[in-house]
Amino acid sequence: MAQYEEFTIDAGADFAMELHLTNIDGSAKNLTNYVVTAKLKKNYNSDSDETYNFTTLVADPGTSGVVTLSLANTVTDNLKSGRYVYDVELSYQDSASNTVIERILEGRMQVTPSVTK
Repeated sequence: MAQYEEFTIDAGADFAMELHLTNIDGSAKNLTNYVVTAKLKKNYNSDSDETYNFTTLVADPGTSGVVTLSLANTVTDNLKSGRYVYDVELSYQDSASNTVIERILEGRMQVTPSVTK
């Protein structure tokens, strides 16, 4: 089950957050060969043209368990103020070449309006 977190971001500003993923025993999760996907929408049923993709980066080395999610100011500038929903998923190919997907984080993001444009 994914962890739930709420964040506030500023429209028109760069946004970035770093996730430190760990195993149950507290060791860093090995993210080698994993793909990280994260999306933001106004609501769960929003059309695909209302979906914003986070830029994701797995730190080198992948064994550190660190992922950075970011939205450039050009993206956040297009967000209307209010509440949004987001989630973050990890995916990888298992030994049978099946894609395994794990949702690791989800929640709401409050977007605050910008006066300066």
